[in-house]
Amino acid sequence: MKRLSAKAVRNIEGSLFIAPWVVGFFVFMAFPILYSLYMSFHRVQVLATGIEANFVGFDLYKSILFENGSVLYNDLIPFLSEAVIMLPIIIIFSLLIAIILNQRFPGRLAFRMIFFLPVIFTTGRVILEFIAQGEGGLDFLSRYNVNSFIATRLPELWANAIITVLESFILILWYSGVQILLFLAGRQTIPSSIYEASRIDGANPWETFWKITLPGMIPFIFLNLVYTVVDLFTFPTNPIIAKVNSSNYGLSSALAWIYFMIILAFLGVTLLVFHRITRSYRVVNS
Repeated sequence: MKRLSAKAVRNIEGSLFIAPWVVGFFVFMAFPILYSLYMSFHRVQVLATGIEANFVGFDLYKSILFENGSVLYNDLIPFLSEAVIMLPIIIIFSLLIAIILNQRFPGRLAFRMIFFLPVIFTTGRVILEFIAQGEGGLDFLSRYNVNSFIATRLPELWANAIITVLESFILILWYSGVQILLFLAGRQTIPSSIYEASRIDGANPWETFWKITLPGMIPFIFLNLVYTVVDLFTFPTNPIIAKVNSSNYGLSSALAWIYFMIILAFLGVTLLVFHRITRSYRVVNS
């Protein structure tokens, strides 16, 4: 009997690991997704006798994109501004916390659990309730009137975005648990022997971070960028998600598909910027 090559074994193992997701996608998700695409080209009415769908082509898409800006743009543009601010905050915070949690100190396991627990316990409804009660912000904002300072010195769009992010700053950091876990796993893939060799050569911690840790974490930064962008666009405070409802199936389906394309475009731009930054970083440090 012919033995399988190591590559073939790895491919089989990978296929087995991803098989449950693939089966679940085709069984539970494929039909609803395709049916929503079908409904986005129809004006749908739910009648006593059943669902009536009248084909209207791209009329619903044209209405959202060119005729009725309040459906999409009034909420989308401010949210994109907030996402541009939140994305680097979450990535940098998660990376720094992961590096700290990778150190050897008493209670390290407890601190790892503390940073990940909010991901388990805080559902979307809990987050919305916290925000409604004014929790999750920074106390010094009102104490030192920081919001007025920002509003008078920045354009309205960016001022409102920064103020919104600061008012839910703690909750945003709560959503960094998965990113911290991924960065922590990535940090542990870098052999400790490399750090020992750098210390012998006289490298200080700052040089070690820029020359060893950060280059070794680049694949995990890429992974976290993808995850965080998707996570932000499905954040409980996202105003676009609230407009995708069952009051108008055709319009909501068209809005959902437009929003999906916007997510892909935003993700593409983010990864393009990341690729250019990492390429410049490698050129400078080569």
